[in-house]
Amino acid sequence: MTDREWDEKLHIRTEKADYSREDQHHRAYEPTPYCVLERIADSGYLFAHNILVDYGSGLGRTAIFLNQRVGCPVIGIEREPAFYELALQNLEESGAQNVDFLLMDAADYEVQTADCFYFFNPFSVTILRPVIRRILDSFYEYERSMKLFFYYPSDEFTSYLMTEEELEFFDDLSCRDLFGTEDPRESILVFGVG
Repeated sequence: MTDREWDEKLHIRTEKADYSREDQHHRAYEPTPYCVLERIADSGYLFAHNILVDYGSGLGRTAIFLNQRVGCPVIGIEREPAFYELALQNLEESGAQNVDFLLMDAADYEVQTADCFYFFNPFSVTILRPVIRRILDSFYEYERSMKLFFYYPSDEFTSYLMTEEELEFFDDLSCRDLFGTEDPRESILVFGVG
Protein backbone atom coordinates (compact mmCIF):
# COMPACT_ATOMS: atom_id res chain seq x y z
CA MET A 1 0.00 0.00 0.00
CA THR A 2 1.10 3.57 -0.58
CA ASP A 3 1.49 6.03 2.28
CA ARG A 4 -1.71 7.77 1.19
CA GLU A 5 -3.60 4.46 1.22
CA TRP A 6 -2.29 3.68 4.71
CA ASP A 7 -3.37 7.12 5.93
CA GLU A 8 -6.84 6.52 4.50
CA LYS A 9 -7.03 3.06 6.06
CA LEU A 10 -6.06 4.44 9.49
CA HIS A 11 -8.32 7.53 9.05
CA ILE A 12 -5.43 9.94 9.61
CA ARG A 13 -3.64 12.69 7.68
CA THR A 14 0.14 12.58 8.11
CA GLU A 15 1.62 12.70 4.60
CA LYS A 16 2.80 16.27 4.20
CA ALA A 17 6.30 17.14 5.46
CA ASP A 18 6.76 20.51 7.18
CA TYR A 19 10.17 22.18 7.14
CA SER A 20 9.02 25.53 8.55
CA ARG A 21 9.84 24.78 12.20
CA GLU A 22 13.34 23.38 11.72
CA ASP A 23 16.15 25.06 13.64
CA GLN A 24 19.66 24.33 14.86
CA HIS A 25 18.54 21.62 17.29
CA HIS A 26 15.14 20.47 16.01
CA ARG A 27 14.56 18.77 12.68
CA ALA A 28 11.67 19.27 10.29
CA TYR A 29 8.55 17.14 10.43
CA GLU A 30 8.92 14.32 7.96
CA PRO A 31 6.78 11.22 8.47
CA THR A 32 8.42 7.80 8.58
CA PRO A 33 7.35 5.87 5.46
CA TYR A 34 4.84 3.15 6.28
CA CYS A 35 7.02 0.50 4.63
CA VAL A 36 9.71 1.32 7.24
CA LEU A 37 7.15 1.09 10.04
CA GLU A 38 6.09 -2.30 8.66
CA ARG A 39 9.73 -3.40 8.83
CA ILE A 40 9.85 -2.45 12.52
CA ALA A 41 6.51 -4.17 13.19
CA ASP A 42 7.75 -7.35 11.50
CA SER A 43 11.27 -7.25 13.04
CA GLY A 44 10.55 -9.41 16.06
CA TYR A 45 11.78 -6.63 18.36
CA LEU A 46 8.43 -4.99 19.19
CA PHE A 47 5.47 -6.78 20.79
CA ALA A 48 2.08 -5.99 22.30
CA HIS A 49 3.51 -6.17 25.84
CA ASN A 50 6.08 -3.41 25.11
CA ILE A 51 5.54 0.29 25.79
CA LEU A 52 6.94 2.48 23.00
CA VAL A 53 7.98 6.13 23.23
CA ASP A 54 8.05 7.97 19.89
CA TYR A 55 10.34 11.00 20.19
CA GLY A 56 9.34 13.77 17.81
CA SER A 57 5.97 12.16 17.16
CA GLY A 58 4.80 14.86 14.77
CA LEU A 59 1.29 14.18 13.47
CA GLY A 60 1.15 10.74 15.09
CA ARG A 61 1.75 8.35 12.18
CA THR A 62 4.32 6.14 13.92
CA ALA A 63 2.41 6.00 17.21
CA ILE A 64 -0.96 5.20 15.64
CA PHE A 65 0.37 2.70 13.09
CA LEU A 66 2.53 0.70 15.53
CA ASN A 67 -0.24 0.71 18.12
CA GLN A 68 -2.71 -0.62 15.56
CA ARG A 69 -0.30 -3.08 13.94
CA VAL A 70 1.55 -4.45 17.00
CA GLY A 71 -0.94 -3.63 19.74
CA CYS A 72 1.55 -1.95 22.06
CA PRO A 73 0.80 1.21 24.03
CA VAL A 74 2.59 4.26 22.58
CA ILE A 75 3.54 7.63 24.06
CA GLY A 76 4.31 10.33 21.51
CA ILE A 77 6.51 13.25 22.59
CA GLU A 78 6.16 16.41 20.48
CA ARG A 79 7.34 19.97 21.17
CA GLU A 80 5.45 21.80 18.40
CA PRO A 81 1.91 22.79 19.50
CA ALA A 82 0.54 22.75 15.94
CA PHE A 83 1.80 19.19 15.32
CA TYR A 84 0.55 18.08 18.72
CA GLU A 85 -2.97 19.40 18.00
CA LEU A 86 -3.04 17.62 14.62
CA ALA A 87 -1.81 14.40 16.27
CA LEU A 88 -4.71 14.62 18.74
CA GLN A 89 -7.13 15.03 15.82
CA ASN A 90 -5.59 12.04 14.06
CA LEU A 91 -5.84 10.00 17.25
CA GLU A 92 -9.51 10.80 17.61
CA GLU A 93 -10.25 10.00 13.96
CA SER A 94 -8.29 6.74 14.07
CA GLY A 95 -10.02 5.39 17.15
CA ALA A 96 -6.67 4.00 18.36
CA GLN A 97 -6.53 2.94 22.01
CA ASN A 98 -3.57 3.18 24.39
CA VAL A 99 -1.91 6.05 22.52
CA ASP A 100 -1.03 9.26 24.34
CA PHE A 101 0.56 12.40 22.95
CA LEU A 102 2.44 14.78 25.25
CA LEU A 103 3.33 18.36 24.37
CA MET A 104 6.81 18.84 25.79
CA ASP A 105 10.53 18.91 25.08
CA ALA A 106 12.02 15.43 24.69
CA ALA A 107 14.79 16.11 27.22
CA ASP A 108 12.15 16.86 29.87
CA TYR A 109 10.25 13.59 29.46
CA GLU A 110 10.76 11.33 32.48
CA VAL A 111 10.82 7.76 31.28
CA GLN A 112 9.00 5.43 33.63
CA THR A 113 8.22 1.89 32.50
CA ALA A 114 8.57 2.31 28.73
CA ASP A 115 10.94 -0.23 27.21
CA CYS A 116 11.08 0.69 23.50
CA PHE A 117 12.05 4.02 21.98
CA TYR A 118 11.80 5.32 18.41
CA PHE A 119 13.76 8.15 16.80
CA PHE A 120 13.64 9.46 13.21
CA ASN A 121 16.30 12.16 13.65
CA PRO A 122 13.95 14.46 15.56
CA PHE A 123 16.69 16.62 17.05
CA SER A 124 20.43 17.17 17.38
CA VAL A 125 22.88 15.12 19.41
CA THR A 126 22.93 18.00 21.89
CA ILE A 127 19.34 17.03 22.77
CA LEU A 128 19.81 13.29 22.19
CA ARG A 129 22.41 13.02 24.98
CA PRO A 130 20.10 14.07 27.84
CA VAL A 131 17.26 12.00 26.33
CA ILE A 132 19.48 8.89 26.34
CA ARG A 133 20.59 9.75 29.89
CA ARG A 134 16.95 9.80 31.05
CA ILE A 135 16.34 6.44 29.34
CA LEU A 136 19.40 4.94 31.04
CA ASP A 137 18.49 6.45 34.42
CA SER A 138 15.06 4.83 34.15
CA PHE A 139 16.75 1.49 33.43
CA TYR A 140 18.77 1.71 36.65
CA GLU A 141 15.66 2.72 38.58
CA TYR A 142 13.62 -0.17 37.16
CA GLU A 143 15.74 -2.78 35.35
CA ARG A 144 14.17 -4.23 32.22
CA SER A 145 15.21 -5.09 28.71
CA MET A 146 15.04 -2.05 26.42
CA LYS A 147 15.24 -1.53 22.66
CA LEU A 148 16.00 1.74 20.88
CA PHE A 149 15.20 2.16 17.17
CA PHE A 150 16.93 4.83 15.07
CA TYR A 151 15.62 5.23 11.52
CA TYR A 152 17.86 6.94 8.94
CA PRO A 153 20.31 8.02 11.65
CA SER A 154 22.56 10.98 10.98
CA ASP A 155 26.31 10.39 11.07
CA GLU A 156 26.34 12.46 14.26
CA PHE A 157 23.74 10.17 15.87
CA THR A 158 25.54 7.01 14.76
CA SER A 159 28.91 8.20 16.07
CA TYR A 160 27.43 9.07 19.45
CA LEU A 161 25.41 5.84 19.75
CA MET A 162 28.36 3.61 18.86
CA THR A 163 30.48 5.20 21.59
CA GLU A 164 27.81 5.21 24.33
CA GLU A 165 29.13 2.40 26.57
CA GLU A 166 25.77 1.56 28.12
CA LEU A 167 24.11 0.91 24.76
CA GLU A 168 24.60 -2.41 22.99
CA PHE A 169 24.33 -2.50 19.20
CA PHE A 170 21.85 -5.25 18.25
CA ASP A 171 20.98 -5.00 14.60
CA ASP A 172 20.94 -3.00 11.38
CA LEU A 173 17.54 -3.49 9.73
CA SER A 174 18.33 -2.42 6.19
CA CYS A 175 15.60 -0.53 4.34
CA ARG A 176 17.63 -0.02 1.17
CA ASP A 177 15.56 -2.61 -0.71
CA LEU A 178 12.41 -0.60 0.02
CA PHE A 179 13.72 2.43 -1.85
CA GLY A 180 16.13 0.91 -4.37
CA THR A 181 19.13 2.71 -2.93
CA GLU A 182 22.58 1.89 -1.61
CA ASP A 183 22.49 4.73 0.92
CA PRO A 184 23.86 3.16 4.15
CA ARG A 185 21.71 5.53 6.25
CA GLU A 186 18.56 3.91 4.83
CA SER A 187 18.24 1.54 7.75
CA ILE A 188 16.97 1.16 11.28
CA LEU A 189 19.73 0.78 13.85
CA VAL A 190 18.58 -1.20 16.87
CA PHE A 191 20.31 -0.79 20.21
CA GLY A 192 19.58 -2.48 23.50
CA VAL A 193 20.00 -1.96 27.20
CA GLY A 194 19.84 -4.74 29.78
